[in-house]
Amino acid sequence: MKRRKIMSVFATTMAATLPAWAQQLGRTYRFGFVTPQARNTLQYIGLIEGLARLGFVEGKNLQIDDSGFNLKPEQYAAHAKELVNSKVDLIFAGTGVPTVVVREITKTVPIIVSADDMVGEGIVQSMARPGGNVTGLSLLAAELDGKRQEILIELLPGIKKLAVLADAAVASPKMLQEMESAGRKQGVDVVIYKVGGPAEIAPAIGAAKVAGAQGLNVLASVILFINRKTIFERAAALGLPAIYQWPEYVNEGALAAYGPRFAKSYRDQLAPIAAAIFNGAKPADVPVRQPTMFELAINLKTAKALGLTVPPSILARADEVIE
Repeated sequence: MKRRKIMSVFATTMAATLPAWAQQLGRTYRFGFVTPQARNTLQYIGLIEGLARLGFVEGKNLQIDDSGFNLKPEQYAAHAKELVNSKVDLIFAGTGVPTVVVREITKTVPIIVSADDMVGEGIVQSMARPGGNVTGLSLLAAELDGKRQEILIELLPGIKKLAVLADAAVASPKMLQEMESAGRKQGVDVVIYKVGGPAEIAPAIGAAKVAGAQGLNVLASVILFINRKTIFERAAALGLPAIYQWPEYVNEGALAAYGPRFAKSYRDQLAPIAAAIFNGAKPADVPVRQPTMFELAINLKTAKALGLTVPPSILARADEVIE
């Protein structure tokens, strides 16, 4: 189906800050990671593929730290210190707690991150001039969380109560209030369910269903991403239609998703930033990037299992429909 490019409100020219793509002959660039996720997840596959396209090829002139994946929270600080002491060229810090920890460990080693809102979370000073030793990818999460709510309401004609599943550690009170207000304007009661950890996710979804929720908007969050299988299964068991952040989710059985593609964002947006730093650019001078393409994906098989008929207006706008 057609793909629509939606340009972000932030526009900048990376060419002005990136040095020429010319690696130093005979040099091996060392890339460290501090993340709770596995190396074979889509985003890291995309990141490494993007670096290879720009001349940084693992096994040739790029060495990737395999021990930095699948970390537990109590391991973040120790591993970050190991990376700093070993003088890596660049550290990728996973979203949320890993970012906070790595920034506390070093103010000099370049760090790249992917966050929901780089400026709003205080990670960088500004999009154009990050300052400090951190730059990366800002995912427009707050704006997209609200857009997904609009899509879910359209997907479920006549809906009166909608539940929002939010990570208590990252959800902005202001943004949640705006979602509640937007729901009221459409005649929908939006109820927020905050979770503080994996054990609270299934009970929260159950409580939403008991309270009469007819749909579920799963907000952007690392915890909710890592535990998405639990959300898929619980929502399906309760017959609760849900919408998610990443279009790739529909291939795993999710009903609907709207946002940038994980692998593509890391390959096309984050990899050039990493390459620029390998080539000598300072994070303070490398603008934060944002996704430029967002996709709506629908799984009709899941819709059928839920007894849901997807409105033609949604199908007409969908970039991917799984039948």
